[in-house]
Amino acid sequence: MREWIVTNGIGGYASLTYKNTNTRKFHGLLISSLNPPVERWVFVSNIIDQFQTKKKKYELKDFNSSFNFDIYPSFSYNINNVKINKEIFMENGKNTTILRYNIKTSKPITLTHNPIINSRHFYDTNRHRYLTFDYEIYGDGIKIKPRNTDKTIKILLKNSDFTPLEYWEELYYENDLDRNESWVDNNVQIGQFKKTIKKSDEYFLILTTEENLNIDPSEIYIKEKKRKNDLIENANLPKKYEKLVLSTDNFIVSKGDSKSVIAGYHWFSDWGRDTLISLPGLTLVTKRFDDAKQILRNFSKYLRNGLIPNTFNDKDSTIHYNTVDASLWYIDRVYQYLKYTNDRYFLSEIWSSLHSIIESYKNGTDFEIKMDGDYLISHAPGLTWMDVKINDYYPTPRARKAVEIQALWYNALKIMSNLSQLSGREDVYFELSERVKESFKFQYDKQYDVIDTKDTSVRPNQIFLVSLDFNMIDEILQSRIVNTVQDKLLTIFGLRTLSPDDPNYKGSYIGPYNKDIAYHNGTVWPWLLGPFIKAFLKIRKYDYSSRKYAYNNFLEPMLEVFNEKWDGSINEIYDGDPIYSPRGCISQAWSVAEILRAWVEDINYIPPINEKIFELPEICI
Repeated sequence: MREWIVTNGIGGYASLTYKNTNTRKFHGLLISSLNPPVERWVFVSNIIDQFQTKKKKYELKDFNSSFNFDIYPSFSYNINNVKINKEIFMENGKNTTILRYNIKTSKPITLTHNPIINSRHFYDTNRHRYLTFDYEIYGDGIKIKPRNTDKTIKILLKNSDFTPLEYWEELYYENDLDRNESWVDNNVQIGQFKKTIKKSDEYFLILTTEENLNIDPSEIYIKEKKRKNDLIENANLPKKYEKLVLSTDNFIVSKGDSKSVIAGYHWFSDWGRDTLISLPGLTLVTKRFDDAKQILRNFSKYLRNGLIPNTFNDKDSTIHYNTVDASLWYIDRVYQYLKYTNDRYFLSEIWSSLHSIIESYKNGTDFEIKMDGDYLISHAPGLTWMDVKINDYYPTPRARKAVEIQALWYNALKIMSNLSQLSGREDVYFELSERVKESFKFQYDKQYDVIDTKDTSVRPNQIFLVSLDFNMIDEILQSRIVNTVQDKLLTIFGLRTLSPDDPNYKGSYIGPYNKDIAYHNGTVWPWLLGPFIKAFLKIRKYDYSSRKYAYNNFLEPMLEVFNEKWDGSINEIYDGDPIYSPRGCISQAWSVAEILRAWVEDINYIPPINEKIFELPEICI
């Protein structure tokens, strides 16, 4: 069952299936962020909608709706000559969900709305019926005070009558059952809102945990629609990109007085690696340059011993630094930002952070990250993007010298050499970059996934030897890598994480094994299409016929599956075998971002406006 999502710019969201049912514990109409952008809390799981004529009662869930997405998700019903259109949106920056009902009827009808209430962290379920709360009826709504939180839920519907009900509603989450997670949840139907209309009408049902109740839903509807249209206009891209542009907005969130990125909905918080890989597609091709700078500045504040954070825990915001590649991606993403903006003031501001990353990697830092005597970067297991750990077991350990880490290390040194010369600083990076290059070329006599262990598993990580701006290998080897990846790993939804020829390959994410074993052993990741497309076109000098071929064969098949009702979301992962079932998060930042970036920058060949200033390996000013 397909799923939709709307977000509020601070980590909160509303999300259900196309039939407006709950199939995950992460589903709900009001999931508030209590410590933006994290600590997400389910307050309203769903609303049961009904209408009644003189002769009969109808529950909307018993009828098929027509789903559409145009700025907001909408659901249209045509039942016994009564037409109901329901749109769902959130107020940006507020934990407020609003449902807009547009009713077309020639006869009087009575509509009822039964909210299903909860109060829990979105990772959890209420296995037992222990939820207690106080409530009061006032004005045009009710206030509900769950006793396990200091927040109060307010539900408002003008010119309606409310009747208390208070009975338990047990929800069963089939997607969580498939994932072998908790899947039975106890909720409460708090009561029933009843509204009678004599003819066609429009009204709004408001769900909020905000203190201010002076809410004008029609004004918010118009304001939020304008904000989204302004994002499209500011991006200044052809209409075909609009849904992806709108989808990118879901991930950019406020964090204090700055900005960050939610890695994926529903369950990810802001992750360093995911944020940085996503940054060009989310903020640069969409021309949200100030957001890009705020995100880069925000992550620099958390730099510790040369390391950018890997994750911020959703429950308690604790910071984990267990990543070897995030800091190297950080240097690259500053570089991409400069290619769009030529912002030399920001370069001066951030220079000490960039330099400290290089020095920490050279001299050694946490998690056994250090430059070895061969000038390559060594590291502990579980620190690359293939980072799954099951108890003490790493399904893809990739310890010591993973291939993409060496590619990112060389790329970072070349960037720092370039920027040193551009900004009139002493270039202390060029000589080291040459030593890295020679050492790598000497050792890379086969297409290894991990250099020093001579691991020849066919994985997508080798593509970064080609796709990054600065490359250590010759064009013949680059072409060989692209051909191998295309032949062994390419699917219509992205790249497999392991060749099907490998005995460790898992063609389905869900099977008679822990799903995390399959996560990087065959499962398809859409975000990898971005670097693959870039590498494919780079070795072909971006000629027109190759760009047309890339669109027709690498992007169009995926886009055709999504069809015109698509909201721009792209799943985190897909099965490695046909029919490539969607898995993981329903909307992942780097999936959306890298598809959009590759489509704009590589296939349509719209490069950063200042790219020529930065494109040469050595520039003397």
